[in-house]
Parts: sequence; structure tokens; C-alpha cells
Amino acid sequence: MLDKVGLNQIKQILIKKTGTLGRSMRLRLFLFLVVLVITMMLGIIAILFFTGTFTAGIDESAKLLEKELSLTYNYVSEQYGQLSVQAVELSKDLSKSIEKKLHDLRLNVTDLQSHPKILEDLIAGEYQRILFSLQKSKSSGVFLILNATVNAKLENAENSRVGLFIKNMEPNILSSSSPTIIILRGFPNIARKNSLPLHAQWSMEFDINDASYYHLPMKQATKQALPLSRLYYWSSALILPGTSEEVMLCSVPLIDSKGNVFGVCGLEVSAMLFKLAYMPDGSTFSRTFCMLAPISNNVFYTSKAMFSGGYSAQNIAINNESLNIEKNRNSFYTYKQENGISFVGFHRPVRLYPEDSAFSGEKWALALMMPADDIKHSLTRFNLQLALMFSLLMILGAIISFFLSKQYLKPIINSIDMIKSKGLDETLKTNIPEIDDLIEFLSSRSEKLHEKSEERELPSAVLREFLKNTRTLSPAERAVFDLYVQGYNAKEIAEILCLSINTIKTHNKRIYMKLNVASRRELLLYVQMLKETGKEFC
Repeated sequence: MLDKVGLNQIKQILIKKTGTLGRSMRLRLFLFLVVLVITMMLGIIAILFFTGTFTAGIDESAKLLEKELSLTYNYVSEQYGQLSVQAVELSKDLSKSIEKKLHDLRLNVTDLQSHPKILEDLIAGEYQRILFSLQKSKSSGVFLILNATVNAKLENAENSRVGLFIKNMEPNILSSSSPTIIILRGFPNIARKNSLPLHAQWSMEFDINDASYYHLPMKQATKQALPLSRLYYWSSALILPGTSEEVMLCSVPLIDSKGNVFGVCGLEVSAMLFKLAYMPDGSTFSRTFCMLAPISNNVFYTSKAMFSGGYSAQNIAINNESLNIEKNRNSFYTYKQENGISFVGFHRPVRLYPEDSAFSGEKWALALMMPADDIKHSLTRFNLQLALMFSLLMILGAIISFFLSKQYLKPIINSIDMIKSKGLDETLKTNIPEIDDLIEFLSSRSEKLHEKSEERELPSAVLREFLKNTRTLSPAERAVFDLYVQGYNAKEIAEILCLSINTIKTHNKRIYMKLNVASRRELLLYVQMLKETGKEFC
């Protein structure tokens, strides 16, 4: 007689899906894979954190800025060095030429103020030389100032000096083939004869009041017997009196063969030329700017600096705010104003003078910097991008885990469905070794239970329950059940009822569940027992 406890054990293994009493295998596998993905991502984040990858964007930006500073520094040093040499050469040529012309007039350079009528012709005669120097140097302007005035009796004559100042209003070296030349200072007849316009802020003479570019070179030339290459002077950024022109001037004293100093000459670097020539790359940080400024005791004097860049850094100079240089931090130097505004970047000293120059004590530095907030925003943006990438990877990992768990358990679930539909009385092959071994084991177990059931009497209560359950079958299921009772197999029943074998398997599954049996063999065993007891199916 059939062991009811043994059959229930078989049914719990084969009929009930995994997870009825807890989490399903698919859910367990999915959670395992998700935990694995999260663990791997956390490990990667930890490695990136300890290796400094989260600040790698800042370090890389610092390297790029340092490299750009190095290139700009070389360019500035080369260009300012060339302008210094050309200014010295211009001074030598003008000194010789003017001394010769005065000698032909039987005059000395010390007689200039005593003969104001010769000043216009004297300066006009140097026009071509000055213009050639402007074109050769590719500077924004060239000037000549003589220690004399046309009318010494005029008001403020002590601060007025005669000379010539020619400007190139388009100093961009890329389009220097057709420059726009105008006269800023000088005799109007010189402009008329050479078909040149006068500047909108033109004056005939220079105002030398507080003009360091005039007084300092002449003073040093008078005090020290140094060669011209040691007497040239670079002024800090200044506004020319009576104009809105912001410039740096390289001025060299004019000295005759007897050592008499009678004026200065030199070249100009305008704010526009500086901006065009040394514009920093703003592709990474749009507010990066370049600054050439005097420096002393780790302080930049920005009110005397030249600027270039997309960021309007000139407001520093307008507010007369100096920049205090702090120690290197997080790859960058920090530059702070007294009002609390700070910048980050790099700087390098620039040698505008030889070591034995009269002005070697004046220190300059070139800096590339940006507002400190830009670095903070860049770091925040970089970390947000990393966080977004990690989040997307985790979501992708979860999706892949879902499909992997589904694909991994799909053959197992299909095998269980096959067993439930066909039972253990038919030979089943799932091509999964573990499942096939289990089917073989359960089939042999079922046969042993069947053999034992023949030796034992099945309890009448069990038969009554079975008979009662047959009344729960639907008409379609009852038709299939009746044919099983008559001894037909699944294939024959499908032909008799004109149904597909899959439909019969579906009916089988429902019949087994309602009658609480595990296989066709068990079903027929109950039927046989009922027939032996004389029971009939209603």
C-alpha cells in the first residue's frame, strides 16, 4: 500500500515551487549578484579614493596650467628681451643721428633748449628711423622725448617736453601687414607731411610730471657711467597723461659721445597688445587670466600690472588691491586680496634686467591664475560625474544580474514544470545532469513506494478523500481523468479528444494538484484501489 508520508515528501520536492516557504532561488541569486556588483563598485571607489583619483582632475589641471605658464613665460621673456634690445639700438641710432645734425649746425645737445626753432626739423628728420623701429619691433608704439620745450615761457613748461610718439592702433602681430599708424604726440606738420592722422587725445608735447619712464633713466644715466644695455627701464603699467591709453614703456636715455644726457626714447607695449599676445587658453577654465606685475615680499602689486584673458581681472587694479602669495596648497598657489577674494594658479619670476643693471632691484613675475571658486566648482563637477557614472554602472549591474538570474534558473524551472506535467512515470531528459539525477532518484523512490503499497492496505479515509476530490475536476479535466481510468495514456487521450499534447499536459498538471497525487502512476494506483473496494466514480 502507498506510503502517504513518502508521497508528500516527493510532492514537496517536485510540485511546490522553490520559495513557497521562503525566498525563491531566482530572488536569492539576483540578490547575490546585486551584492556582488555593489561590493565590487565600493571596492573600486575605495581604490580611487586612496589613490587620489577623485582629485586627479585638479592635479591634471594644475599640470596643464603649469605647462601653459612655462610656455607663456618663455614667450614673454623672449619678447620683452627683444624689445629691450631694440630700444637700446634705437637709442644708439638716435643719439648718433641727433648729435651729428646738431654738430652740422655747430650746436651741442646741451643747446637744445636755447634753440627751440630747430626742434621741429630735428625731430621730423628722425621720423623714418622711428617708424622703421616701430615696424621692426612689432610693438604698439615708439617714442622720442628731448629735454627741451618749444616755448619755455608757457605755463607748466617745466613739465612739458617736445618729442614724437607714433602708435600702431592695431598691434595684433597676426595682421601687422597693414597697420593703422597715428601720431599721439608731436608736431602736427610731421603728421601732415606723412599723411598720418592725429590721435583723438593728441597733444604736441609730453607731460613729464610724475613720468618715471622719463626721469629715472636720465637720472641713472647721469649718476652712473653704464652702457645703454644696463640703463634701459621698464615702467609699470600706467595711463599716459591726458589719454586713456594703458601702457608699459621701455625707455632708454639718449646720450651723446661726451656723456651728455639729452632725452629718452623707447618702445611701448599697450594693454591691447599684451592681451592679444599673451591670451591664456580658456578651454578648461574660462576665467583664467595672465598677469605681469611687480612683486616684492610675496606681494603682487596689481595696480601696476598688465593683464590678459577672458576674465575681467582689471577690477583688482582698479580697487588698488594687492595680492598676497600664500604657500602652495593642493597643487596650486593661493593669491588673496585683503577683501577676502582669492585666486589660485602659478607664478614665475621674470628677469626684465641684467644682474648688473641700474634697475636690477626691481622684481617682476608672470602669473596664470583664476578665481578659487572655479577650482571648487570643477572638483564638484568632476566628482558628480564620477558619482553619476558609478550609479549608472550599478543600475546596469542590477539589470544584468536580473537577466542572468533569469537565464540561469530558466532550465531548472522548465525541468520542474516538465516533471509536474508528465510525472515520474515517463522517462524525462532535461539535459541538466543534476536535474536528471534527481528525476532518476525520485523515480526509483516512487517505484519502491509503489511496491510497498502493494503489500499494505491503503487507509479508507485516503480513498474517500481522493474520491471526494474527483468531484472538483472541471468537465474538461474529468474527461481526461475518465480516459486515464479506462487505461489510455496521454498521447492516446490527446488523439481521442482531438487536443494537443501540451493541452493534455496542462490538464494533467491541474488534475494532479486537485487529486493531491504526484504522477499518473500514483493516480492509477488510487483508481485501482477504489475499484477493488467497489467504489464508483460519480
